Amino acid sequence: MPPDTKPAPLPQEHRRRQPGCGGGTSLRRLGRRTLRAKQKLGKYVVERKLDEGGFAVVYQARDEIEGIRVALKIPHVHLLTSAAMEDFRREVRLVAQLEHPNILPLRTAQFIDDHFVIVSALGLTTLEERISRRLPIDLALDYARQMLASVAYAHSQRIIHCDIKPDNFILFEGNRLRLTDFGVAKVAQRTLRGSGAGTLGYMAPEQAMGRPSFRSDVFALGLVLYRMFSGHLPEYPFDWPPPGHRLLQKKLHPAVIELMRRALELAPQRRYADAQAMLAAFTRIKSPRGARGAARRSTKSSRRSTDWKTIQRRQFQQEFGKALETKHHCQVCHGPVSEPMQCCPWCGKSRFAHEGSVEFPQQCPRCRRGMKLDWEYCPWCYGPGFERSSSRNFTDRRYTGRCQNPKCSRKVLMPFMRYCPWCHRKQRRKWKVPGSTHTCGHCGWGVVSGYWSHCPWCCKRLGGQ
Repeated sequence: MPPDTKPAPLPQEHRRRQPGCGGGTSLRRLGRRTLRAKQKLGKYVVERKLDEGGFAVVYQARDEIEGIRVALKIPHVHLLTSAAMEDFRREVRLVAQLEHPNILPLRTAQFIDDHFVIVSALGLTTLEERISRRLPIDLALDYARQMLASVAYAHSQRIIHCDIKPDNFILFEGNRLRLTDFGVAKVAQRTLRGSGAGTLGYMAPEQAMGRPSFRSDVFALGLVLYRMFSGHLPEYPFDWPPPGHRLLQKKLHPAVIELMRRALELAPQRRYADAQAMLAAFTRIKSPRGARGAARRSTKSSRRSTDWKTIQRRQFQQEFGKALETKHHCQVCHGPVSEPMQCCPWCGKSRFAHEGSVEFPQQCPRCRRGMKLDWEYCPWCYGPGFERSSSRNFTDRRYTGRCQNPKCSRKVLMPFMRYCPWCHRKQRRKWKVPGSTHTCGHCGWGVVSGYWSHCPWCCKRLGGQ
């Protein structure tokens, strides 16, 4: 080509959006592009498509670095206008500030190969799929509690979800439900005005007219609960009682039915003010099951079994709870566990990723355990290096051990640390449980054999249990 000849311009659909234009990043406007199985996207390998909505596609993928499966939410490229990008940025920022066991946390959000990718943990299924099969009443009541808790927490943070539906509750191991998809959520303001965004069938009438509020989420919760317990989804004009009411009367306490009736009031002012008030009302119901179900459940043998476990764990907490800081509970058996434990000592369930609150100012993105601001490495999971958030060295009464590396700058450790948070040296010290002389035959760390069936540090089954 002669030097004075300019190349022909690319067609409009193949031009890259330059920084500062619209979405503010490099994207190809090629319409909808579906990723294929085995296609690579950065460190992720796509395995299959899980779902597709009007704004994004969700894929199951494998993280080749960490060796885990994740969910990739990828907005349709042709919809990534500057306004849409701002919506997705808002979703990321909203979820990033929410820390609750029943809200799905984000692992990361970034641009990969011209795709805006939101990465989160991969669940087992959705509530929509689960309620299509037989659901025991006790499990349904537990799901109801978790749903109410998730939305109540969002409301406590002044966030309205605006798209409560069974598809947006993801089921994880241990029957844990987590709320996701805050894409159309609104931060509550006095001048809040929406666009009627949401899902038909689960949308409150006032939300459809562009006036969402906390009471709109309450209405949607009422619809989800009614469908889960009865198998029927009430329809406009939501006259009470809807189809399936007689079945509810056989399964549920009248107070639970009344809770759903109030949530489904057509006039917003007659509903619960928010999900926090609805959760409080649900919690006050001592026996949510109906009389027939409760009678079938209450057998002498089950009472003896429950009482025995309760007494055993109460005694354990009195003896070792303070020393081990067992302030959390296993999501499967509900036994008391502590943050450093790698598995539940009561049932052996893996705890690679910690669930629940932490007492430190930040969390490791890999294992979700707490970290102090001056640690450079995660001492619990051998996580990657971190940029120190502070140049200050923070003291702590929990530093009771010493790093075995003579060149380590700090040489202080907290009990049950597996690695030094400063020099990354693996610790070969055999940590003991205060007040117990028993040790694991596999790893040598301290255990409480009189109570536990598994070693919480190496996850091996204890001998003789």
